[in-house]
Parts: sequence; C-alpha cells; structure tokens
Amino acid sequence: MNAAARLAERIDKFTDGLGRAIAWLMLAMVLTTLAVVILRYALDQGAIILQESVMYLHGLAFMLGIPYALKEDAHVRVDIVYARLNPQGKAAVDLTGHVLFLIPLSLFILAYSWEYVANAWRIMEGSAEVGGLPAVFLLKTLIPAMAILVLVQGIAEILRGLTVLKGQGG
Repeated sequence: MNAAARLAERIDKFTDGLGRAIAWLMLAMVLTTLAVVILRYALDQGAIILQESVMYLHGLAFMLGIPYALKEDAHVRVDIVYARLNPQGKAAVDLTGHVLFLIPLSLFILAYSWEYVANAWRIMEGSAEVGGLPAVFLLKTLIPAMAILVLVQGIAEILRGLTVLKGQGG
C-alpha cells in the first residue's frame, strides 16, 4: 500500500469514528425530544434549554455527518451515466467533481464563515431566549469545522480516485 492510500485509509478511519459518534448523537437527540414532549404535554412544563439542545444536536449531527456521507458515497447523485461506468470511469468522474466543486466549495465556506464565526466568539454569542443555551458561538463553529472535515475527506477521496486511475485499486 502506497503512502497516498495509507493517508486516505487514516482519514477514512477518523471519519468512520465521527460517523459512530454521530449515531450516538442521534439517540441523544431522540431522547431529548422525548423529554421535551413529556414535559410539555404530560407535565405542562416548558424547557427552553432542552428544546435548544435538540437544535444543537441536530446541527451537530448534520454538519458533522456530511464528511461521513461523502465517505460512504451516500450523497445525492444523478447516476444515469455514472452507474454504467467502469471503476476507472467512476474514479475520473469523482475526481473531477471533487477537484472542481468539492474542494473549492469547502474552501469558500471556510473563508466566508471565518469572520462570521469569529464575531460570534468575540461576543460569546448566546441564545436570544431567556434560559436558553449560552453557546450559539459553538453552534456557529460547526460551519468552518464542517468545511475542514469535508476538505480532509475530499482529499482522501481524491487520493483514492488517483489510486484507481493509476490501476492500483478499484
């Protein structure tokens, strides 16, 4: 196994671990939602902090799940032509998409979210709701974190595509 394939494999292992952690976040989100519903309808009590916790868990799951979806090839693709291609053809299409779209878009999101997130950190932005979570700045941090994680997973996908095109994988 060459160095590029080893690097791609290490990135994949990290992304797999992230995916497993997200699965637990989904369970936490369901249980928190259940608690909100029970409090509201059975006990006639509101819980802003729990409601916002569901929103935060939802944001975590989706923003950190994007690199996992990329790794698992679970993203949306119109594959009328792609499905008929051989492994080298698929690798060429994937490689082109990653280089022309995924990497630039990740860099764009990273660059344009940086100041937005820095401002949130500067004022330690919290919830607009009384009794809400005082950590909106952490939630906003998911934007550049997602961009970085997608960028890293995109690099693994590019390395894998290059390996296939060189005839060393498939």
